[in-house]
Amino acid sequence: MTTAPPVDEAGPVVEVGPVAHGGHCVARLDGQVVFVRHALPGETVRLAITERTSSFLRADAVEVLRAAPGRVEAPCSYAGPGGCGGCDFQHVDPAVQRGLLGDVVSEQLRRLAGIDRAVEVEAVTPDALGWRTRVQFAVDPDGRPGLRRHRSHEIVPVERCLIAHPDLPRVTGRTWDDTSVEGIVSSTGDRLLVTDASISDEVEAEVGGVVATDGTVRGGRGAVTEQVRDVDFRVSGSGFWQVHPAAAETLVAAVLEGADVSAGDTVLDLYAGVGLFTSFLADGVGASGTVLSVESDPGGSRDARRNLHDVPQVTLVGETVERALRQRLLGETADVVVLDPPRTGAKKAVQGIVDLAPRRIVYVACDPAALARDLASFAARGYELAGLRAFALFPMTHHVECVAVLAPTATR
Repeated sequence: MTTAPPVDEAGPVVEVGPVAHGGHCVARLDGQVVFVRHALPGETVRLAITERTSSFLRADAVEVLRAAPGRVEAPCSYAGPGGCGGCDFQHVDPAVQRGLLGDVVSEQLRRLAGIDRAVEVEAVTPDALGWRTRVQFAVDPDGRPGLRRHRSHEIVPVERCLIAHPDLPRVTGRTWDDTSVEGIVSSTGDRLLVTDASISDEVEAEVGGVVATDGTVRGGRGAVTEQVRDVDFRVSGSGFWQVHPAAAETLVAAVLEGADVSAGDTVLDLYAGVGLFTSFLADGVGASGTVLSVESDPGGSRDARRNLHDVPQVTLVGETVERALRQRLLGETADVVVLDPPRTGAKKAVQGIVDLAPRRIVYVACDPAALARDLASFAARGYELAGLRAFALFPMTHHVECVAVLAPTATR
């Protein structure tokens, strides 16, 4: 990891090329590839080199000599070269950001999976600031909360994070005797802190609970309640839940559309977390169907048991997806498989899923490169991409959420 150097007005000038996966654009300097942050395709910029390797350079655009359409003044004072690394596109109009994200997904599909497909990234409100409902702040040696610089362990103290939800517990503006503090606010207004820091009575009174980083409840409730379509979900501590306030509903709608389950179906929900998709898939298969919900994280499994205890058609499997598939714990066949794997993808699960011969696979992905690699693996085993939607659920950043639908090829 490196720390961005001070602005070098005498740095080299380059013409910026296309956007690339990771929040930067590609340029060339003396024949060498340069990954440039804080730029837009088509711009002419002056660079400060931040990292050198034998095969490429990394750099910040420290002066814009010719701006591209879509460039705006960054609303956050911590954005820009040498600043906070939490956002990639503060300098880009939100609509243009979505266009860039679509280009990235298309490029990854083409390069890694051989799929030529234009991708339109759908806007989700809020589409710019004030959306992130879970923020983990690092704490510097002086006790000041902040966020790390890009590709660095160095902490930038912040007084206010503009992408943080306005109802998030107040973490900034205080000092903490720990290395991190996570603030959480749920869709129902529950507020939680996750930290090992000392907590005053004043701070504890502002939240519904305080949880240690090992999951121990230190005060109040140790969980928040999230609500989707009038269904309540318990999420303990730092347990996984989508961070955009509209993400859960958006993804549930896309998954149900893609899965198109029927009464009596057998459905697998893999990497199921606290049971978000499981709950609504269970409604679709009805009392005569079955949903096997697979989650290996102990905390997520405990929450899933509480969230789904009164849904008889659901069977909870507390194993890794790979082991459950390998040991045939999920049966011999399935009608539909839904999976929402971690950022690294589901490479080791692809063959096991294909062996179940589902009529449809719905893949929720937060990384377009991992998605594209897995789509190539599915294609080699007889499943093709039948539909794809993408959503801007992480405004101002390079992250994008995709929901891909796969179906057996005609020759399978």
